[in-house]
Amino acid sequence: MNSRPQRDRRSTLIRTPELLAPAGSPEALRAAIAAGADAVYLSGKRFGARKFATNFDEPELQQAIDYAHLRGVKVYVTVNTLIRDDELAEIGEFILRIYEMGADAVLVQDLGVAALARQIVPDLNLHASTQMTIHSREGAAWAARNGFKRVVLAREVSLKEIEKMKDIGIGLEVFVHGALCYSYSGQCLLSSAIGGRSGNRGMCAQPCRKPYVLLKGERDEYGRPKNLVAVPIKEKFLISTRDLSTYRNLDRIVRSPVQSLKIEGRMKSPEYVAIVTSIYRKALDAISRGSWSPSRDDELDLALAFNRDFTEGYLLGAKDVMGRQMSDNQGVFIGSVAAFDVLRGEAAVRLSGTVVPEQGDGLVFHWPGQEMGLVVQRPNYKEGLLRLRTPERVRPGAKVYLTGSAALSRKAQKIISCAKTKVPIDLYISWEDGVPLVDARPKSDAGDIHLRVRAGFKMQNAVKCPTTAQQIEAQLRRTGRTPFVIRDVEMDYPGGLFAPLGAINQLRREILASVEQAILEARRPDKEKIARAQRCLDGLRLAKTSAPLEGRAPILSVYADSIETVRGAIQGGCRHIYFEPRLGVQKGRAKRMQELLRGAKAICRDAELIWKWPKITREDFLEFVRPLISEIACDGIMVESIGAAEAVMAASPNARIYGASGLNVCNHLTVQALTPTFQLLTLSPELSKGQLARMIALSRQSKSVPALELVVQGNLEVIVSEDCIPWLDKDTDALTFWGLQDFRRIFPLRLDDEKRTHVFNAAETCLLDWMPELFEIGLDRVAVDARGRTERYAQDMAQIYLKAIEMTEKSLSEGLCTLKDSIRPMALGGITSGHFLKGLREDLS
Repeated sequence: MNSRPQRDRRSTLIRTPELLAPAGSPEALRAAIAAGADAVYLSGKRFGARKFATNFDEPELQQAIDYAHLRGVKVYVTVNTLIRDDELAEIGEFILRIYEMGADAVLVQDLGVAALARQIVPDLNLHASTQMTIHSREGAAWAARNGFKRVVLAREVSLKEIEKMKDIGIGLEVFVHGALCYSYSGQCLLSSAIGGRSGNRGMCAQPCRKPYVLLKGERDEYGRPKNLVAVPIKEKFLISTRDLSTYRNLDRIVRSPVQSLKIEGRMKSPEYVAIVTSIYRKALDAISRGSWSPSRDDELDLALAFNRDFTEGYLLGAKDVMGRQMSDNQGVFIGSVAAFDVLRGEAAVRLSGTVVPEQGDGLVFHWPGQEMGLVVQRPNYKEGLLRLRTPERVRPGAKVYLTGSAALSRKAQKIISCAKTKVPIDLYISWEDGVPLVDARPKSDAGDIHLRVRAGFKMQNAVKCPTTAQQIEAQLRRTGRTPFVIRDVEMDYPGGLFAPLGAINQLRREILASVEQAILEARRPDKEKIARAQRCLDGLRLAKTSAPLEGRAPILSVYADSIETVRGAIQGGCRHIYFEPRLGVQKGRAKRMQELLRGAKAICRDAELIWKWPKITREDFLEFVRPLISEIACDGIMVESIGAAEAVMAASPNARIYGASGLNVCNHLTVQALTPTFQLLTLSPELSKGQLARMIALSRQSKSVPALELVVQGNLEVIVSEDCIPWLDKDTDALTFWGLQDFRRIFPLRLDDEKRTHVFNAAETCLLDWMPELFEIGLDRVAVDARGRTERYAQDMAQIYLKAIEMTEKSLSEGLCTLKDSIRPMALGGITSGHFLKGLREDLS
């Protein structure tokens, strides 16, 4: 653990967590290190969750790791996207290269990739990315037992919850500054659904930063909206969050079990990285000395660097996470327009504080219905007012914000150019027959390094002016722009000898080169370990293909969230129900849950009833369901996270566990990793039919494999958020339809019992006419999602899909298009084949 010392009764300093900074480019890397980061996280050109950052190709990645290591800074490489089977061989090679380069850890999202890394490079530290959506003690404990050294917790986890994770044997990492996602990370498919740019593949288009209108209305017999009206809300950016800043209460986080403090920002500039990292570094150093209090100047610089207005986030229990007024950099409010001179085209701004714009600063003028930006050219202060020429007329009363500061840029450049990180080296110099012998001991975190350098020259007896010990030491101390500093120099100099200063300078260069090489080699695995890892990887034959399986007729499942939809699905002929009860109460929840599950079982009779848990299972949910697990007469429990599965197994080791789409199953190694815990796995909706076929075929080469299912009908869930959008309107009748509208689409909303917002795709997935292809790829089950719909929808849709399966078995598939026409009047927002036919946007390109 790379952390600072901590104060106790025997020492003078408080141990502080690691400060982890973003490095989206080589320039940002240097900025982070110069500003005092203990570690940086960065990505290669592929497989990182920020594909549109500059990132690093492999030679640059090696240079970055070496640059950091020579300065005592750790490097964590992000490989935190979901990986498909056709990419496994490449990602295996990439992980091996990362290992060979000496990276300190790799961050992963994909469970199959994590299993692969443990197999080929077991001594490379694994960190569970926040994209894994680990939000409970159970999830963190699973990561600890499965070889992870650290877990980056979901941003929604609070310090109170983190306190309960302190003794499970894994490092805990949290975000402390930067942008927040509206959805739980790893569970957002909005960008993917709208334009094929998947956040799980590093290509998020940030649709959460766009304007939306909140709609409400009634529901028809199929659960579709009717009589919709717009809710009158002044705010436009309804799902845009503020930026996180925990600076003011950083000492509270330092006192928690957190091991690492993470700054978000791989898409940000080097100047941003320098400013934010340096401020948090200064704060942590002061906290370690026990002498810290927040600085107003530093808070101002944080805001000037970038902000969408700040919040302390879910981590510190803030209630102001949302920033619905605007979605871009807000800047710092500096005053208001007092008057506008039409003839001169000049605005007179009355400043409200101490911030005074200078030439080169960026300003934005805001007033209702309009905004205007400009770069300050010739600021003119007259009669207490700042007078500025503007490109267009501005109204008196318009608010003025400083969005770009020339002074802050100069400060950032000074931080970057004045890097103080140096590795101290102690030298002991002796002479053997006139030849200098140097014993060098660098003090780095690479371990105890001791090396000897023999000079390539022999000092001669001096004729006139002998070289003095002081001259030798002075030349050896001239380390210049290298990452080293000579600390202690001892020498057993006989005196009376001479050597040109150039020769001593060459000796210094040889010493520093030898030390550099020794430090870097100490941070890299030896050749035998690399060769062993390569043999292991080659033996896995990840590039292999598999012959397609014989087609099979899949079984139909239906998702339901009410007694009515359960009844409809059973009446429609479905024999497999996933029931996620909507309780609608906060008191007596356990009793209500029992009532609903018993009622559903009575309807199902001998049909399979699986109790489905919510996508997010925080401690309050687990607390009341644990006692029910062994009491409920269900045939199994369906979960959306590995932490929830752990909670089920702890309460009932023999329970049958089913996996929903939240597990993000994208390759056969993930299927293997989740076997035998799961009886069934739902495959990712982001895979094409070809990718699904390959994964299923490779999965079935194993002796034991769970049943594999795909959701083929229903509105895809694209967001789950702790925010409760309908609370923007006082009328939250359970029968009301809620939706978010952009320029042309309506995205349905539903609230769960915890008042979280779930957003669904504007068009309904429908793969009915592709039933022959669903047979061919070898699925065990296909599912209809009738949650949020009605009894009639569940009944009709079950009947239609069972008919489609029967027709396909009888080779009557030519009638499927006609059958699909019967779905159109029932669909919510039209129908789509999703990514089944063409895959994601990157596949097309």
